[in-house]
Amino acid sequence: MNQGPEPAVEMRILHDEPIPMDDGIVLRANVFLPPAEGVYPVVLAVTNYAKDLPFCQGYPDAWENALKIAPELAEETSGKYISFEAVDPEKWVPHGYAVVVVDARGIGRSPGVVNSFSQREAQDYYQAIEWAAAQPWSTGKIGTMGMSYLAVSQWLVAGLQPPHHAGMIAWEAWNDMLRGLSYHGGIPSTFYRSWSDSQVRSVQHGLGARGYRNQFTGTLISGDVELSQEELDANIVDPYVQVMEHPLDDGFYDQRRARWDRIKVPLLSVGSWGSVGVHLRGNSEGFMHAASTRKWLVMRQSQGTFAGMYTSEGVELQRRFFDFVLKGAEDFERTQPKVLLDIRGVGDDVLEQRAENEWPVARTEWTKLYLDVGNLELTEKQPSEQSASYQGFSKAGLTFRTAPMEHDTEILGPQAVKLWASSSTTDADFFVSLRLFDPDGQEVLFHGMADPQVPVTNGWLRGSQRKLDESKSLPFRPYLSHDTVKPLFPGKVYEFDIEIWPTCILVPQGYRLGLTVAGVDFDHGREPVMWGKSGLELRGSSIWPHVDPLRRPAAVYDNEVTLYGGGSRASYLLAAIVPPK
Repeated sequence: MNQGPEPAVEMRILHDEPIPMDDGIVLRANVFLPPAEGVYPVVLAVTNYAKDLPFCQGYPDAWENALKIAPELAEETSGKYISFEAVDPEKWVPHGYAVVVVDARGIGRSPGVVNSFSQREAQDYYQAIEWAAAQPWSTGKIGTMGMSYLAVSQWLVAGLQPPHHAGMIAWEAWNDMLRGLSYHGGIPSTFYRSWSDSQVRSVQHGLGARGYRNQFTGTLISGDVELSQEELDANIVDPYVQVMEHPLDDGFYDQRRARWDRIKVPLLSVGSWGSVGVHLRGNSEGFMHAASTRKWLVMRQSQGTFAGMYTSEGVELQRRFFDFVLKGAEDFERTQPKVLLDIRGVGDDVLEQRAENEWPVARTEWTKLYLDVGNLELTEKQPSEQSASYQGFSKAGLTFRTAPMEHDTEILGPQAVKLWASSSTTDADFFVSLRLFDPDGQEVLFHGMADPQVPVTNGWLRGSQRKLDESKSLPFRPYLSHDTVKPLFPGKVYEFDIEIWPTCILVPQGYRLGLTVAGVDFDHGREPVMWGKSGLELRGSSIWPHVDPLRRPAAVYDNEVTLYGGGSRASYLLAAIVPPK
């Protein structure tokens, strides 16, 4: 990789182009164009991580990890124009595209107040799309592309229906701020606390010389103006404080979730099996419910943090889609399966890439595996009625295992758990983990989006928020209303329905599935891994732990929970077992 002063490909660069907003704020964008004068389709992203902060400088650990998995990331590029979670302009300009990367309001070189995922931010995105469509170098066809934050924001702007928005690639994108990340099953996550401090405030507009300086160009990434700490604090809405002020589904979240009925733009939704707890649910739900008539789903095996978007295979998929929706090439619609799934093996390997016509797969055999509470087994045969208890803050909980598989068995799709349980207090938090054990009883762990050692998949539920939205629930995917709190009566037995996020694993003959029900985050018990600049220790539950003592007081949640199974209180896992074609 040439990291000198010049790009590795010929291109024109327009730095800090002004994009005026309707309220007088001017956002700033970097524009990358082919060397020849002309008009080009546009790939556009609005970033919360600063357009002038190179990926390799701002996130060196993630960059090095991505290079190990996708060494082609460093081929035919200088690397200095890739901002975090955005496309590399040097991989797109030679193919006849213009690339536009915009600093979001209050970020990098764009002034204003940072209010992540707000309606104001979505309106800014709308106006950036329409600005790009009106430029003399643009064909007027705008595609949006990016990962994680840069993908989530696409759901929000697509619901506003910008006239020149011609296609979107949501690469790892939660769709619902409440259910997708802030409150898993109603249990508050502390993700935004560390995220805002380490990733947003560090590139806030107004840091001036106190902030980053681009190591290649010398540009002050957070603008030339230097604001006081008081001014900086006044110019950011703390997302953790925001979401903790809104523990239930209300108007705050209405503006921060995808409006499926209004998303009609051509859609490529790309997720990965390792994104449990953040993006996986959004990608599958987006494909299932977006009103787009031209939409595709790709579910990939996680290839390490942020690497997948930059592999040759990933970039080729993106280009084929945009060649179709922005340039009119017919190859993608003719050859791309509606659903393309990586079938995951026990070694995190991809056993095959399988084309399907729908999601979930139509031939799924929804199989009830009952919790035999007396013997801690998962069985297709209904057990006798029994009960067993665990302590809320104990990491062990209760783990139920199947018998060794008699033949290779594919688990593919969303799962669900029904529990009958009681609590010694007025509430209970249920952390449910689907696990895999080899013939020697050793647990098999998988590479997650951020955490390299995670179980097969997870689900969560706060008992006092057990109410279902029957209009949106599906047999294989309970949908919680999260609009009311109904405390538990100590000792009373209740019925709980728990959404288990989608997954894929081919369970080999002789292996066992396990289901753990506990009152705390999953912990694999092995050596933890440190997560970049956040300082988080990763122990199997990635970077969205549920550890705020103010919102999980021991007096309530370090309780005695009793599970019941069999008879009229049959607790079970509804497993998505897919037979061969």
